Formats: sequence, structure tokens, C-alpha cells
Amino acid sequence: MAVLAHSATADIAGHLATVALPVHEDLREPENGLVMVRGRVGGDGAPFNLGEATVSRAAVRLSTGEVGFGYTLGRDREKARLIALCDAMVQSEKFVGAIEGQVVAPLRAAMIEGRNRKAAEAAATRVDFYTLVRGEG
Repeated sequence: MAVLAHSATADIAGHLATVALPVHEDLREPENGLVMVRGRVGGDGAPFNLGEATVSRAAVRLSTGEVGFGYTLGRDREKARLIALCDAMVQSEKFVGAIEGQVVAPLRAAMIEGRNRKAAEAAATRVDFYTLVRGEG
């Protein structure tokens, strides 16, 4: 689900278009809401309320009974619905291979490639500092 949450809606829809989708219904229409983001402070890790973040959520049920839930940061309702549909399809033995092979694996590879590219760009700008120690005489 982390791969889907970090992928763009168009990418998910593009890869999902290659899979024959089962009959499904929206159990919960995609909707936007707020969640409280908590953080931890200091050495003891005492929790505090950092602030609120906008999320979208949806629930989808396949005709075979599997229920999937999708949550994503932001106001992208379609992305939440697609994540919920993938979650429901992953629970079905009939579709788990197709979702993993045709949707999640390509998105995971693209995500890893993007992270590696950003790490290489950051490494190219790295500056190593060192300290010379003066000798005594």
C-alpha cells in the first residue's frame, strides 16, 4: 500500500488499465477529511499534536465480497478509490498476481529508481569537510 500511496494517480490508473477489473461497488464514496498528525519531542519522546493534514479515503467491495480501503494524503479522491480497489483485489486469490505483477511491481521499480536518482543527485553535491591538526613543532 505504501507503493500505491506514494505513486501518482495517473500511474496507478495506467497500470490498473492493463488488468481486467472485476465487478465492484463503492462501499464508501471517496471523501476528504482531516487527520491530526502527532509528533514526538525531545529525548523522552513525549507526543504532541503537530497539526492537521488533509486525507482522502474510500472503500470498495468486489462482487466476490472482498473489501478494500484506501487512504492517501491530500484531496485526491480518485487515488483513494484506486488504492481501495487494489487493496480489495489483492485480497482475492484470482487477482493478487495481476495486481502485484502489473501494478505494484512496476510502480515499486519506478519509485526505487526515482529515489536512487535523487540520492545520486544529492551525492554529487556532497562536500566532505575535514580538519587539519597542527603538529607541535
